[in-house]
This record gives sequence, structure tokens and C-alpha cells, in this order.
Amino acid sequence: MASVVGIGALPVGKYVDVLEHEMVLEALVEAVADAGLTKRDIDALVFSLPRPYAEQRYFGTFMAGYLEIPIDDILLEVLGNGMTGGLAFDLAVNRVASGQAKVAVALGVNRELHVPTGEHMHLSMRAVGDVDFHVPFGVTPISWYALNATRYMHDYGLTREQLAAIPVKNRKHASLNPIAQLRKEISVEDVLNARPIVRPLGLLDVPPRSDGAVAIVVAAPEVARKLGHRYVDVVGRGFYHEGIHQVSSRPRDLTRFESAEIASSKAYQTAGITAADLDFLEVYAPCSIVELILTEAVGLFPKGTGGEAAAAGATSIGGQIPVSPSGGLASRGHPPHVTPLYNVYEAVQQLRGEAGPRQVTGASVGAVTAELGDYNATMMHVLTNASGA
Repeated sequence: MASVVGIGALPVGKYVDVLEHEMVLEALVEAVADAGLTKRDIDALVFSLPRPYAEQRYFGTFMAGYLEIPIDDILLEVLGNGMTGGLAFDLAVNRVASGQAKVAVALGVNRELHVPTGEHMHLSMRAVGDVDFHVPFGVTPISWYALNATRYMHDYGLTREQLAAIPVKNRKHASLNPIAQLRKEISVEDVLNARPIVRPLGLLDVPPRSDGAVAIVVAAPEVARKLGHRYVDVVGRGFYHEGIHQVSSRPRDLTRFESAEIASSKAYQTAGITAADLDFLEVYAPCSIVELILTEAVGLFPKGTGGEAAAAGATSIGGQIPVSPSGGLASRGHPPHVTPLYNVYEAVQQLRGEAGPRQVTGASVGAVTAELGDYNATMMHVLTNASGA
């Protein structure tokens, strides 16, 4: 087992006149101070690899030198597209749980708003599918999510109004989050009337481009308990990759996230809980339809009922099972390589009872997800507060 003892994050937004190492340094200083440690207590640094257009190369070793921190256990950068921050957190937890490190930090920075949209989109298209087949046709990640939405609406009778309830709920949550990128509340009518992106998804169903930086300090249980009572234990973990990159060579169900079903089952089993024991879920869901399908895949609602549940307020703070109390990717913001770390940041605040006006009452068990592709791979971690589940 391992415990999160410190967190730090920059507000999600646009950072033009700073460099990546300046941003991540600010998050790290905040996290180490929050933990009550010093930089010399750190045994391992696990970075999410910055975007290819980051100014500084060899980022991890540069940061170790910039900070003048000798590292006893491991120093590395990891990459896994949308799962990048989740992999960094997973590895930091594993280094501690295995006894290789007493204190490990998962951290990273995503800065992309200084790059022209066209350059960014070209990079995204090359990541989405086969460069010989998909890329020449201009396929983007939102295109695949739109396919999910279209099929789901056809199969289950989901209405556009029900789907719109998800971004409305998330913007309400974000309005209460001081580090969220978009905080002005919206209505169902705003979502329906927004500019189309890929039908049926409009501008308010999808995330903005975002910059941000996060640091999460993970420590051995004995270290955490010496530091006080503000630690959060990582008690469950699940991962599954379907062996598919976005689009399967064989027909598959566009309304089902198999990897999330399997990964969440593993996470619940290792934590000794069921989905019904969760007090909240902070998810990696770039679009409204992704959050809907995911809530069904991880066992919160029966298949085909996620939209109705969201429209009825079940996933709102104060509802049956709050989902994305931070505001989610489309409102809190989505710096992809560190989005999973922002999810952990929110979960820790909730489990400490430090989320302010968006606090989930009595939160003691929460989960976070990260994903690859069209949820072709899922990672879930289950966290509990110091008093346990």
C-alpha cells in the first residue's frame, strides 16, 4: 500500500510567458510543502512526458539538476497519451508499495496553447489512428466520440437534452472550483445551441485546449502516519488494454467500454469494495458521451440508463454518486498529459474534506480513471481517507 501525502497544482488555463520547468516547479513546491517534507526527502521523481513542442528537452534529468536533488531510487519520464499522468501516478505508487522508495513524486506539465491550433491538430490526428488510412481523412478524437454518441442515441433512445445535462452539471461543479478553466454556468439550451463540432457533439460537449501542471507526493504508510492525518491511502488498482488502437479491425460495440468494465472490476476487487461503496468518481472523460458510457461501464448504472440518471441529478454533487466533482475535462480543463494527475488532486481534496463548496458530504472512498484511445485501455485507482473505507 502507499499513501498520498501532498498535492500541488496550477489553475488550468493558458500559460504563455512561462516555461514548462517554471510551471512544474511551482506545483512541486506546493505539493512538498503540503506534505510537510523537503526536497531531500524525495527518493523518486516520475514525470509525465511533456508535449513534443515543450521548450526543454531531457525534461526529467533537467529538473533534477534545476532542483539540485540527488535521486536514490528512480528518475524517469513516462508516456501513454491520455493515460500519461495516470502511468506516472501508478509508477510512483508502485515504487513506494514495493519498498523501492519511501517518498516518490508523480508530476508533470502540459503546455500547448502557445502552439497554433493547426500544428496541434496535425499531431492529434497522427495519434488517433493509422497514418496510412485514418489520418488522410482528417479523423480526430472527437470524431470517434461522436460515433459513440450517435450509436448510443440510436440504440437506447438517449435524447440530446439528456446528454446536455452532463456538461451543465460539470460546469456547475467547475463554478465552485478555483482552479477550473471554465467557471461560468451554462444551461441545457446553451449546450443545444452551441456551435457543432462533430454531430451530435457541440462546443460545450468537448474540452478546451489547456495548460497546467500538477505534483502528487506519495509516501510509505509509516511515513504518512508520522506526518499526520491528512494522508489518503491508495487501496485499489486495475488496468486493462483491449489490444485495440482507437478502431478495431473487427466490429465492436460503440456503446460499451470493455476495458473500463475489466479494469474497474480489478480495482474494486483489490480494494475489497464494490461500485456501490464509492462516494464519488473523478473520471477521464473528454466528452459528455464518454462520461455517460463510462458510468455504466464501471458499474454505477445499468446499461442504457446513464443519460436518464445524469439528467435526474444522480451524478451531481448531492446526488446518488457525484461524478467529476472538479468540473471534469470540458470545464475544469484538459491538459491531456497531466489530466489524470488533476483527477488525483481532486480526489485527495475530496477525501480530506478540503473541497470547499463542492465537497461531497462524508466522502471516504473515491476512484479516479485514466484512459487511452476510445477507452480502449483503462486504469483505475481507488483511494480512501485516513479513517479507511
